[in-house]
Amino acid sequence: MATVTSRDGTRIGFEQAGTGPTLVLVDAAGGFRGFGPMGSLAEHLSDRFTVVTYDRRGRGESGDTPPYAVEREVEDLATVIEAGGGSAFVHGFSSGAVLALLGAAAGLPISMLSLLEPPIVLDQPREDDLAAEIDELVAAGRRADAVEHFHTGIGVPAEITAEMRRAPFFPLLEGIAHTLAYDSRITTALSHDSLRSVTVPALVVNSESSDDRLRGWAADAATALPRGRHLTLKGEWHGVSDDVLAPALADFFGGAV
Repeated sequence: MATVTSRDGTRIGFEQAGTGPTLVLVDAAGGFRGFGPMGSLAEHLSDRFTVVTYDRRGRGESGDTPPYAVEREVEDLATVIEAGGGSAFVHGFSSGAVLALLGAAAGLPISMLSLLEPPIVLDQPREDDLAAEIDELVAAGRRADAVEHFHTGIGVPAEITAEMRRAPFFPLLEGIAHTLAYDSRITTALSHDSLRSVTVPALVVNSESSDDRLRGWAADAATALPRGRHLTLKGEWHGVSDDVLAPALADFFGGAV
């Protein structure tokens, strides 16, 4: 593990493995290098790419300098890309996919993007009430309730939320509950105009087993992106296994090598 310092002085923990073009992976809400799908995905891709994983601010080995702003996370991504060689392919999952798009819209040196089920609503205004509610619960010391409220608020099926609260990893999520408000703010920060300003090739993926809302968001995002391509893969609700996803990403990014 190594660290870099973001523009506002925040320490960001990252690591890289493999050889080849640089590919940065951006975690979804609750994910970091010690928890979530990106570590395993990196292993599946490291034979073709130099894969960089990092802890988004407030998680894992990264710091968290207040006050929070979405722009600071874009700067964190820029710092990680610079540490990885100065330019990169970027893959993001869920809110991490939206962060990747915000980075591309801001002009970061991202040459291609892949996005797994980005929660982008293009046909109606987005509010950040959920972020404020999470902040309030965390401030009251109700971190477990904040985690549950976030997942209920974003539409996670009730049976999955109930199972999550009983899971052995739930204390990890409680520890980073405050960052769920960050993800909520990220998903409301991308405008239709900024999405259309992203002109790099972009692959938008959804699972065939996700609900109509998630599949529709992916299809709409691919249509709005000037060089977007939509792909449906076999998977579970809001997820695609590494055995299926990694070859699709390798084919997409590998076409540019």
